[in-house]
Amino acid sequence: MKRVWLGLILCLSLFSSFCFASTAPQSPLPLTQSVIGYFALLLFGLAYTLVMLEEYLQLRKSKPVLLAAGLLWAMIGYVYQQHGMADIAREALEYNLLEYAELLLFLLVAMTYISAMEERRLFDALQAWMIGKGFNFRSLFWITGLLAFFISPIADNLTTALLMCAVVMKVGGKHSRFVNLACINIVIAANAGGAFSPFGDITTLMVWQAGHVSFMQFMDLFLPAVANYLVPALVMSLFLPTEQPDVMHEHVELKRGARRIVLLFVLTILTAVSFHALFHFPPVMGMMMGLAYLQFFGYFLRKTLARSLAKKTALAIANHDEAALRRIGSVVPFDVFRRISHAEWDTLLFFYGVVMCVGGLSLLGYLGLISQVMYAQWDPMWANIMVGILSSIVDNIPVMFAVLTMEPSMSIGNWLLVTLTAGVGGSLLSIGSAAGVALMGASHGKYTFFGHLKWTPVILLGYVVSIAIHLSLNQALFAS
Repeated sequence: MKRVWLGLILCLSLFSSFCFASTAPQSPLPLTQSVIGYFALLLFGLAYTLVMLEEYLQLRKSKPVLLAAGLLWAMIGYVYQQHGMADIAREALEYNLLEYAELLLFLLVAMTYISAMEERRLFDALQAWMIGKGFNFRSLFWITGLLAFFISPIADNLTTALLMCAVVMKVGGKHSRFVNLACINIVIAANAGGAFSPFGDITTLMVWQAGHVSFMQFMDLFLPAVANYLVPALVMSLFLPTEQPDVMHEHVELKRGARRIVLLFVLTILTAVSFHALFHFPPVMGMMMGLAYLQFFGYFLRKTLARSLAKKTALAIANHDEAALRRIGSVVPFDVFRRISHAEWDTLLFFYGVVMCVGGLSLLGYLGLISQVMYAQWDPMWANIMVGILSSIVDNIPVMFAVLTMEPSMSIGNWLLVTLTAGVGGSLLSIGSAAGVALMGASHGKYTFFGHLKWTPVILLGYVVSIAIHLSLNQALFAS
């Protein structure tokens, strides 16, 4: 679970056209048909191939993109210096670094809160509750799917998918057909749930941070997202095994302050939204303020730890509860900075590589070229639908970052459409989203690429239905 936090929680992330960032510097040297340009494309393609093969090569995804980013900008720096335009290249580099800084800080706070909730055993308690209820396969299929759909808007789709997969593996690990169907269902539900909340998926967060859609306007995607999940889920539920899974009972005791940390996370989200809505500041300002809430609460937990342990020890001795005494003896003070250190740094560095690589390709002129084809020659609606198809093959983060860097002139309805398609399009293939890739590893071979591929036509039906519902319900937004 630690390997793929995020999403934020994810999901979750804000690139290029931020509300208060300056316009991205445009290249006075179109290099799309130069040797440097072709080599840059080859370099990025090779790096991203290594990213997609991460599970097979056991090579962390940040390594190839970090190297590619450095080499790409070194080439750009050399060419621009030769033409006496080093200042333009430096301005473009600083622009992309600013975008990444906001992304890094935002995700770092979200990941810290999720890590703190995990340390306080909130996710363990939820998992134990579901396992101990004795649900049959059909009930478990729907419960894990629905929880994935409704938890992912807050806790990010990656974390949510892994949590639900752990439940499925514990209860039905011996039944490969159930695990495969349940994992497909979880991936679809987590991706769909993250599509209508800026905190559920990084691409959604990117669009919000860029200022193209307000926070509450994302709720217009709720019904399309529900349809995207329910259509394939209803079909797959007809093919579930009829056996009864084994029931295992496990008691999980929440650590002190667990529920209050959830409330502080909600308050942090409200603070981030308020900074953006009231002052038109980047939401990262509110998130960093929310980190202070957790720091002060951690201070309170440390200062009151001795008194709390004394009360629990006296109660355990009076009840002759040796297990409770052992648990008390293993208690360590809550440390916010230790939670920060548990953030998924590989993911954060991967985002840096993506931002810098795509920013470099933009300066070389490639994104402008693609924009001319997709958003000038095509109808934006079809271009946005194609973005969803592309995100099933290439990770949706660089795809969405590329769209934002192109800055096409679109209505709110079309910005919501590309948010929806980029978020749920990754469900078409198991490699199309980080949740799918993570679950292939967590399921120990019971959820596979080809097992998912068999259900792609059904998932595609949900994709089409969700787009149709958005076009129908939110038709007025396409005229704005």
